[in-house]
Amino acid sequence: MAAKLDPLRKELILQLKGGNAHAPLEKVVDNFPAQHQGVVLDGVPYSAWQLLEHIRLAQADMLEFCGGKDYREKKWPEDYWPKSPEPPNARAWNSSVRQIKADREQFVKLLSNPKADLFAPFPWGNGQTLFHEACLILDHNAYHFGEIVMIRRLLRNW
Repeated sequence: MAAKLDPLRKELILQLKGGNAHAPLEKVVDNFPAQHQGVVLDGVPYSAWQLLEHIRLAQADMLEFCGGKDYREKKWPEDYWPKSPEPPNARAWNSSVRQIKADREQFVKLLSNPKADLFAPFPWGNGQTLFHEACLILDHNAYHFGEIVMIRRLLRNW
């Protein structure tokens, strides 16, 4: 199917999956030491867990927004950030990663639909388009992936 996509859709999908200038989700989070997932280092406002879960919550919200007029706006910041710096259980990290990947694939499906107009404003929004939401996910995730990479590096010296 990818061969039939126009160049812009192909590029957006490549970037969503971690292309070019930023590390892909898998490199950022795989094998992150469980004992360090909830650590908040001096001078860093969040743990890696909080960042990962924030990515999941925000991306799910953007996907939901693109899905239809029944979208209900979330409350900032409480609906976008976990309160605890530590994962609630030993399975939470991997579960969050799986959901981020699943939601990313759902968004790729939206982008891959040749009938989906990338630039038509959503009737239920304030001018947002599918292209806008794709760029928002790219920008948002890359920013926070970078923060997790920084935490990984700092933890090696901790």
